[in-house]
Amino acid sequence: MPQPDSRALNPTSTVSPLVNGIEVQAGDLRERIVALRDDVLRVTYARGTSFPEDASWAVLATARHSAVPVTMETNADHFGFRTRALAVEIDRSTLQLVVRDLSDAVLQQDARPVRFDGDAFRVYKSMPRDEHYFGLGDKTGPLDRRNEAFTLWNTDAYRFQESTDPLYKSIPYFMTFRAGTALGVLLDDTWRTSFDFGKESSDIYSFGASAGPLDYYLFYGPAPRQVIETYAWLTGTPPLPPLWAFGFQQSRYSYMSQSRVLQVANRLRADSIPADAIYLDIDFQDRNRPFTVNRVAFPDIAGMVVQLKAINFHVVAITDLHIANVPAHNYFPYDSGIAGDHFVKNPDGSVFTGRVWPGPSVFPDFTRQQTRAWWGTLYRDLHRDGIDGFWNDMNEPSVFDTPNLTMPENAVHRIDEPGFAARTATHAEIHDVYGMENSRATFDGLLKLDPNSRPFVLTRATYAGGQRYAATWTGDNSSSWNHLRLATPMLENLGLSGFAFSGADVGGYAGTPSPELLTKWFEVAAFQPIDRDHTEKGTGDQEPWVGGSDQEAIRRRFIDTRYQLMPYLYTLAEEASRTGLPMLRPLFLEFPDAFADRHPIDIDNNASGEFLLGADLLIAPPPYLDERDGYSIEFPSRDWYDFWTGAKIPAPAPPSPDTSSPSVPTGPSVPLSARVTPDPAQLPVYVRAGSILPIAPVTQSTNEIPRGALTLRVYAGDNCTGEVYQDDGKTYAFQHGAYLRMKFNCQRDAEGMHLKIGSHEGSYPAWWKEIQVEIYGLSRDQDEIFVNSRRVSERIEVKSHSLSFFITDGGTGANIDVLAGK
Repeated sequence: MPQPDSRALNPTSTVSPLVNGIEVQAGDLRERIVALRDDVLRVTYARGTSFPEDASWAVLATARHSAVPVTMETNADHFGFRTRALAVEIDRSTLQLVVRDLSDAVLQQDARPVRFDGDAFRVYKSMPRDEHYFGLGDKTGPLDRRNEAFTLWNTDAYRFQESTDPLYKSIPYFMTFRAGTALGVLLDDTWRTSFDFGKESSDIYSFGASAGPLDYYLFYGPAPRQVIETYAWLTGTPPLPPLWAFGFQQSRYSYMSQSRVLQVANRLRADSIPADAIYLDIDFQDRNRPFTVNRVAFPDIAGMVVQLKAINFHVVAITDLHIANVPAHNYFPYDSGIAGDHFVKNPDGSVFTGRVWPGPSVFPDFTRQQTRAWWGTLYRDLHRDGIDGFWNDMNEPSVFDTPNLTMPENAVHRIDEPGFAARTATHAEIHDVYGMENSRATFDGLLKLDPNSRPFVLTRATYAGGQRYAATWTGDNSSSWNHLRLATPMLENLGLSGFAFSGADVGGYAGTPSPELLTKWFEVAAFQPIDRDHTEKGTGDQEPWVGGSDQEAIRRRFIDTRYQLMPYLYTLAEEASRTGLPMLRPLFLEFPDAFADRHPIDIDNNASGEFLLGADLLIAPPPYLDERDGYSIEFPSRDWYDFWTGAKIPAPAPPSPDTSSPSVPTGPSVPLSARVTPDPAQLPVYVRAGSILPIAPVTQSTNEIPRGALTLRVYAGDNCTGEVYQDDGKTYAFQHGAYLRMKFNCQRDAEGMHLKIGSHEGSYPAWWKEIQVEIYGLSRDQDEIFVNSRRVSERIEVKSHSLSFFITDGGTGANIDVLAGK
């Protein structure tokens, strides 16, 4: 067992102030802490005479090179500095770090000196009893990482279960949350890393790596939303995908023939089930060789795509990264890759070969910019055939016949990348970024083939910052009620970790779901960012009609609802592309102060299955979805409406005092709760009071222009706002002003409600000419409607929970007053 390096315990010998921070030297150990912004710190250690190369696959150069001036602060015990948001202290004798806010509250502090064991290191932080931890991507288990430990090493984890670790992705970032205050932590290390949140020691959390530079970032909220936006500032925002990516997607491993693909697509249209994409898994290829087509099963793939486009389907094709090692077989990806020296090597300089789906295969060296550019050219034929999206699977990378089921750690990559020094690196260093660089090569290659069309790339393996190139999903889940339950915290933590556009295979990949499980999965997935039905070879059919007409009708209704919500979904997607805020959110992200003690509401048992879609919709399936017993829903604030009926959720009656028994202490009171009974055909969904939701008529695909009015559902309440964003859903014309944005707000007073519909921003035309306004939560006597001071007297409909009317939308906005009748 290697002995701990004690250099971190040496007395400080040198302190050097920097314009934006401080550098400390203790023996041959050096520590540098700098402020990139007033709320962002970078902490770097060096052993020896120089700091590691300032290069990163994850953190953008613009962020790494940012700086703000600081004010130095030292005394007999510590030295440090202060920004306009944070105070930094370093203990003179141990180099232990404490970070406080300007009210002197401790945000993070070292529990022990940093420990070095040869090339490995570990950082130890104090863990307050009321602190919670979120992030690390789609690790399984509860949303809160507290009392858990994890390894980050991208792994093909077929049939993963609740205790499986590691999984497909390595996102070495998490958020601490304590009493409503959030702090982000990003360890930028591509080697095998690990995180322990109190598993080893109940009052310490720690993180470290087997090798690589000790380089991490701390970024202060205090609100969790601010932490998310700062993480996006550091690692990048996801590009806005094409609109069709948010429609329903149908897939399986595999649709074995061209005729079967067309049959499934035509059945979706015949049954009036909205859908936008159908997937081709590896069997569309010739002998599982990427970038080929099985011409027996798919004799005219270009013609098939034409037929699918005629009924508004987009095709997504898989392109695994393993290239069949078949010299002298006229296989262009192999021949051109060998000619260009594009494959990963063995230590002796020969090309590494491992067995995957095509048999013996070679692997592109994606750390070379030349290789990524070559990879992009391989999409030319499939792109010319009209395929619109591409799916990078097996890119951990998965290798079948090696002891560790991936490349040997001594395989050799060549780094030739702007911002990096040219050098070789072992696979042990590159493994966790390999899948991300694969998706980067795909995304950039598609852009080069068609610079004005937005690519859609779906990746299984990735690293921090991978959201810049691809959407993702949670991998090979199982067809079980437990896996449906697991999907929610996995997607929430992916969203908190930068991946706003993610999903879980609807119905489960491994196994055949019962009709009831498949239906409930369709219901829940209708409110998730990516809605893809997918299953493996050898399982039963899993399309929406499987299980009979009654089940199909329920599933269709929820897919219809998704398409009605498409203006809201797309508006959230555009927000994510600017800010990094996820579409699917834990409740504490929007309501960090739900309770008086400011603990995250999501850790409560009653709220553990709930999630938000944006800030306005709360989806509340049962905590255990196969149970039929009634359950309580916890709301994070006091005023909510039922999405399906428009009824306002009543506040529960206060408990009757019982003076006959002694007082029993209770926990923090819930702002609002409701008791519901599970229904196989229903899913509890609620709308925040103060929301204004844009709703569209149902279409069969996002390529169809909706017929009718845009509906604005206005839910009376405080801070009443809403927005809708539209563009062509395909190109980058929105970056040059060809978009449509409208903002809405409303206020209530003694006279009634005052609704302002903003004017059209941008040059993109609206598909609607009229707006139907539906207002919920008004008193029964408020039925006098004035638009720009002119009374509306026609097409007014009064229902039990709503008042609706139509107005013409000429693009200049409108002021609407809904007043009590005389």
